[in-house]
Amino acid sequence: MKKENRELSLEQREELLQTLKVRFEKNMERHKGLEWDDVQAKLEANPEKLWSLNEMEGTGGEPDVVGYDEKTGEYMFYDCSAESPKGRRSVCYDREALESRKKHKPENSVIDMAAEMGIELLTEEQYRGLQQLGHFDRKTSSWVQTPEHIRKLGGAIFCDRRYDTVFMYHNGADSYYGARGFRGSLRV
Repeated sequence: MKKENRELSLEQREELLQTLKVRFEKNMERHKGLEWDDVQAKLEANPEKLWSLNEMEGTGGEPDVVGYDEKTGEYMFYDCSAESPKGRRSVCYDREALESRKKHKPENSVIDMAAEMGIELLTEEQYRGLQQLGHFDRKTSSWVQTPEHIRKLGGAIFCDRRYDTVFMYHNGADSYYGARGFRGSLRV
């Protein structure tokens, strides 16, 4: 995992907060009943989360608030880009899959990238929930968290939306494609 400065400059913070605010206000159907000022106060109190959101933004994820957890008092951000984030494609599922490839290894894996960014990979349930808020991955697909029993057998799962239906599929965990990336989540 990369060790790097996980703080944004004042200018970067202001730019990111403005981007997130505009997206929040443009997509109110994703977070009915929530107020931007409350979200911003939470973000400003958690600079490490701002760094992760900046990573999500910088790789094309277009993160937005998709819910609020009453029990924990946390806002939930998901990648809401129309297609799987461009800066996170052509990666296999995890480190084990990456190391098992003899030829044409991708540069990274989904699990390692998510950890480096400080985010979680969406579960299939979260992915299906996201699809209730819009139409995503109509031309691409996104890896999702894979149950251990499937991963132990060498597989991994991914989802997409085709024919106005959300599908879940499988592939070898060591496979990677230019049209497959991953979507993340972050609690703030």
